[in-house]
Amino acid sequence: MNYYTLLSLVLTLVQIWPCAPSMQKQSTKNTDQFFTTVRRVKRGWMWEPLFATEEQTPTPRLYVGQLKSDLDKQDGNLQYVLTGEGAGSIFTIDEYDGKIYVIQKLDREKKPFYTLRAQAINRNTHLPVEPESEFIIKVRDVNDHEPQFLDGPYVATIPEMSPEGTSVTQVTATDGDDPSYGNSARLLYSLIQGQPYFSVEPKTGVIRMSSQMDRETKEQYLVIIQAKDMVGQAGAFSATATVTINLSDINDNAPKFQQRLYYMSVSEEAPVGTTIGKVMAEDSDIGENAAMNYFIEGDSADVFDIITNNETQEGIVLLKKRVDYESKRRYSVRAKVVNRYIDERFLEDGPFEDTTIVKINVEDADEPPVFTSENYVMEIAEGAVSGSLVGVVTARDPDNDDSPVRYSIVRGTYLKRLFSINEHNGTITTTKPLDREIAAWHNITVTATETRNPEKISEANVYIQVLNVNDHAPEFPKYYETFVCENTFSGQV
Repeated sequence: MNYYTLLSLVLTLVQIWPCAPSMQKQSTKNTDQFFTTVRRVKRGWMWEPLFATEEQTPTPRLYVGQLKSDLDKQDGNLQYVLTGEGAGSIFTIDEYDGKIYVIQKLDREKKPFYTLRAQAINRNTHLPVEPESEFIIKVRDVNDHEPQFLDGPYVATIPEMSPEGTSVTQVTATDGDDPSYGNSARLLYSLIQGQPYFSVEPKTGVIRMSSQMDRETKEQYLVIIQAKDMVGQAGAFSATATVTINLSDINDNAPKFQQRLYYMSVSEEAPVGTTIGKVMAEDSDIGENAAMNYFIEGDSADVFDIITNNETQEGIVLLKKRVDYESKRRYSVRAKVVNRYIDERFLEDGPFEDTTIVKINVEDADEPPVFTSENYVMEIAEGAVSGSLVGVVTARDPDNDDSPVRYSIVRGTYLKRLFSINEHNGTITTTKPLDREIAAWHNITVTATETRNPEKISEANVYIQVLNVNDHAPEFPKYYETFVCENTFSGQV
């Protein structure tokens, strides 16, 4: 049973009055009247449901309702008295007929009801003919409040490509009017801006996806939600809230090389580890979803390498092994890029990789002459006459023009007197006889210089062993000194 039904019921109060000895001292008329009253054992208050509408201006007063005792004969013998909340200041009662009036403007949102007490008194005896009874005047609501979004503005994030119907967020508006009376506080939500990508449930304010959306196309949407009271009827109040919806990234895009063909070059003089060039793949995703790794495929992986710059996502091509222009002048390298992290939900849309071709040209460099050996070992007998052949060193220019070379010995003061070299053919000869007993080995350094570019020089070590010959007769020491004891026997050493 709701509140309105309770208020609409007639409140019946029953009271049986006791017979007091003091009452017997009254006049016979009063006594007869008293016993007449006692014999009437059922009596009570009767009134209509009491309501006062808020925001109405009393001019000077507005009727609320009427209190009435079933003992009221309408002869003016009963006096109605009103006490309790607002009695006399907000509410007044006509003491003769029990009609209640409101004399001030009411605000339901400040105070939704007032609790008062009524009493009916016999004017002649000043005794109550009804017991004091409590009743309520309810302030009836009018639509005087607009809905409010207390938590706005709203920000929500949802993964891109979420299926249709996915819940994004919920917005909630409040209304200060009475939710239990009429439609003043009954709200309906609608979408002012955001179609056709989003929808809102009219009663709950839940925002849902209306279609799949791609972050790479647009990553942020501004949605405006309206809340209307009175169930959206004419004259209703409304409020709006702004919802910023961001699409978060998922790994639904593969990396793609910016070019199908790259051209690079490297000098044959470049050392291992030299950076040859860079390739670049683009991924429409962001963050770790855009992270990628580069690889070299095929036989070229023995000569070249590629690493990933994690900050720029570039592929850096490096020299892994020295190249030679005269051996191979051009390489065709197949490079591949692969997403570092794969989302299994999109494997069927793969592969999440791409390839490109890198053409690498080897540049010719003016290289120094190359000796047939880094170290030479030669022999010559000691005592050989000056101009004797020791050996030959050979060097050639590895470049295509095959420049002639000149040979020379890096001479020290001592070696300069012992060996010479033919500057045209690399023949090494002695300049004086060698003595093994003075030096058994001689180490010299030979250079080969390009005649067309004297700055291009190479060196080789030559180790010369002096072989022994029998060129010395035995010799006694110049004298011997010894001692012998006297009385030595004959034959004693």
